[in-house]
Amino acid sequence: MQQPTTHLLRGLSARHIRFIALGSAIGTGLFYGSAAAIQLAGPAVLLAYLAGGAAVFIVMRALGEMAVRHPISGSFSSYARHYLGPLAGFITGWTYTFEMIIVCLADVTAFGVYMGLWYPDVPRWIWVLSIICFIGALNLCHVRVFGEMEFWLSLIKVAAIFAMIIAGAGVILFGFGHSFPATGVENLWSHGGFAPDGLGGVIASLGIVMFAFGGIEIIGITAAEARDPQKVIPQAINTIPLRIILFYVCTLFILMAIFPWNSIGQQGSPFVLIFDGLGLPAAASVLNIIVISATISAINSDIFGAGRMMYGMAKEGMAPKSFLRIASNGVPWMTVVVLMVALLAAVVLNYLIPEQVFVLIASLAAFATIWVWLMILLSHFAMRRSLSAQQRQEIRFPVPFWPVAPAITLLFMLLVIGVLGAVAETRLALIAGLVWLAILTAFYFWRIKKRLRPMVLEQPE
Repeated sequence: MQQPTTHLLRGLSARHIRFIALGSAIGTGLFYGSAAAIQLAGPAVLLAYLAGGAAVFIVMRALGEMAVRHPISGSFSSYARHYLGPLAGFITGWTYTFEMIIVCLADVTAFGVYMGLWYPDVPRWIWVLSIICFIGALNLCHVRVFGEMEFWLSLIKVAAIFAMIIAGAGVILFGFGHSFPATGVENLWSHGGFAPDGLGGVIASLGIVMFAFGGIEIIGITAAEARDPQKVIPQAINTIPLRIILFYVCTLFILMAIFPWNSIGQQGSPFVLIFDGLGLPAAASVLNIIVISATISAINSDIFGAGRMMYGMAKEGMAPKSFLRIASNGVPWMTVVVLMVALLAAVVLNYLIPEQVFVLIASLAAFATIWVWLMILLSHFAMRRSLSAQQRQEIRFPVPFWPVAPAITLLFMLLVIGVLGAVAETRLALIAGLVWLAILTAFYFWRIKKRLRPMVLEQPE
């Protein structure tokens, strides 16, 4: 009989890590939330995705620099604690966990919406409950099994996006049969202009756009279970710009070129609606299967990241010791169970307010995401200041254009937080996020501070 292990196992290959990052970052924000961003900015939303993508890349390079130096399970929570202080580490770790739970609430809600295409009479909360149970079982498997499942789920949606880019380009250039002539790209400026609401519309869309990228920081957390973190972490991070251009900019460009941007609604995935508009209901059902697999993939990755963060924080005394319980297959099973219970809130929300729940939790997730990225950037600045000139020269994976690019990215993140407060629909989420930070701060001084021990960043077991 296998005995329980006492630490995480290194079972993730470079292939697994690349696709776990894809799974977390390409999901509901693209397949469902993109419609809301398009309604705010029109075709100029492409500029918001490009600007947001550039900022995310700099954040991930900062995280990668630290993760290659110290590939540990606590990741950016541990870096914040070491370089900014224990309060910063505590808030960062729990806010990331909060972010992942909120993102999963959005994802399981979108899953219920997608299933409604086939079963419109079934209450959405039933689908939400079923997917929570399935994901919980999957995350209790060995990390290698998890990695393989995530690889194939992500591969499905990557292949689907490539196919849609090719098919969409064909429609733009050649049309589809006799009833659907070639559209060209005039739709990008024929309905009120490229930026119908000006720069203000582009800025207003940033909250939803950044929500779409949320979860990509999971790459740093996978370092503790990667077989060769010094090699695979840089490889995964350096592919981010290409992924953003392909999976976000190209797909939305084609979507808005084929259909007028103001006809793209928020009922179901806009990608499924493309094929309904072309008169291909069978293809719409196939694509619905794809966006469902994409959603499952995103939930799967997010639960993995939150569970590993909670485990890393428990090792440092910033979370209950029960979170350190690891099964014989190397899975921190207690954290998975706790997260599944937390996700039951999605069942309640989808029962009480099925129509309003998505925008609320997406904006909450955007605030938590931006906060975590701010802490990553500040931790990186503090780390650089702590190094000697010789140590700076020996950095294996340095941030490009240091220090200008990280400083501009920091200002961009502050702008997005300001946008959340300025837009009426997301203001409540900003207030809730600030209340969350206040509660964490109070709890830290009440229960956590007195029992923390000094921390030294070390290599993981």
